[in-house]
Amino acid sequence: MTLENWTLVEVADAIRARRVTSREVVETCLARIDAWQPRINALASVLAESACAAADRADAAVAAGVPLGPLHGVPLAHKDMFFRAARRSSLGSQAAPPASGAGESSLLGRLDAAGAIEIGTLNMCEFALGPTGHNAWLGDCRNPWHTEHIACGSSSGGGAAIAARLAYGGFGSDTGGSVRLPASACGVLGLKPTNGRVTLAGMMPLSPSVDVPGIFARSARDVARLLGIVAGRDARDPRSSGLPVPDYEASVERGVAGLRIGVPQNFFLEGVAGDVAERVAESLRVLAELGAVVVPVEVPAPEHLTELSRMLVYSEAAAIHGPWLREHAEHYSPQVRMRAATGLAIPAAAYQQAQQLRSGILRRFVDAVFSTCDVLHLPTLGIPVPTLAETDVGGSAAMWDKIAVLVRCTAPFNYLGLPALSVPCGFTGNGLPTSFQLVGRPFAEATLLQVAHSYEGVTDWLRRAPVFP
Repeated sequence: MTLENWTLVEVADAIRARRVTSREVVETCLARIDAWQPRINALASVLAESACAAADRADAAVAAGVPLGPLHGVPLAHKDMFFRAARRSSLGSQAAPPASGAGESSLLGRLDAAGAIEIGTLNMCEFALGPTGHNAWLGDCRNPWHTEHIACGSSSGGGAAIAARLAYGGFGSDTGGSVRLPASACGVLGLKPTNGRVTLAGMMPLSPSVDVPGIFARSARDVARLLGIVAGRDARDPRSSGLPVPDYEASVERGVAGLRIGVPQNFFLEGVAGDVAERVAESLRVLAELGAVVVPVEVPAPEHLTELSRMLVYSEAAAIHGPWLREHAEHYSPQVRMRAATGLAIPAAAYQQAQQLRSGILRRFVDAVFSTCDVLHLPTLGIPVPTLAETDVGGSAAMWDKIAVLVRCTAPFNYLGLPALSVPCGFTGNGLPTSFQLVGRPFAEATLLQVAHSYEGVTDWLRRAPVFP
């Protein structure tokens, strides 16, 4: 394989072993960016000069024999909403942000300490409010498999950039599916960790009680390495969990023999397009052949979870954006303006009730589902990836229907705060990727990753890349 097709772990281990230099790796990514960025607009900024300088320092450290971090010299790219003191994050907006966060991103700091190199920032939907990838100010992010199609959102650049081999991994945010949907649309892995597993400090808030940083990568082992670096308690984020961080990389080798994989019998498979359903069912057959036990599961009241999540997200978004909207509404595109203002019409009592119900609903869900199975298996996106034109509905009434279709299988797990992983499983009739989604009990990311690793060991979907025309 050519260097751009190596996985993050393969590149990190090769730099450590002196089989390749960080400068060679960075220059490979920059060459891909030169070719692909004009076509797909996956990046909000390219940090070529600083990335090359960092690569030279990384190579000097290797030559000097100093201790190296687990990401030493590896280029990554992150959604343009993780704050750095030395630069302004665009947040996907044309205007100054209504909320600037609290200092530098702790997540980026942990990646820096592990030796990673930031090669660019990723395009995103304006203020992370949109599942399609449209952006009137930065320009739309396009799907690298077919550029007339969306990359999904709001972390649109993450799916597109990692699929096109512009970087070896990266981080976005997932408040309703915003990492899993672009990962599915572009054919890479996308993890939404358990709420509190990864710090939010220094990340643009959209809905602080629902927001979660998420990971884009091209193998389960890559995701495991990245998660192991950024997970854990952060004194700057009181909501971050102090639970021990397991060895995620070691866990991927456990296999799936005897593991119970639950298939929802209600809601999540309703209305799924035929070719998506076929690819998802085939992935389940592969896992069964590897020794997993497939069990039917009745999921308690899933139809209410998206609406409860919506109350939290839009109420909290309105609290953040409300003052700015009143004074500078013209700085928002129509869809984002309407979505950000929606929370102003949600009664405080309804918001409070949605918060109060949350822990009880989660407890009942976990008891009912995970007493029967170890992981849930369902689609990530229930339709083939649509085109930019089909989803460019602005702030019209059709917007809500489009959003509901896209987030149907993802948003419920944001309300519950459960870990969820999107795993590529083939292509639909339009030639674009599709994925299945794995959902686990709280802090069961290791189980999701071992299932994904077992699946990718006998399939080649993650080794496939879009071809430059």
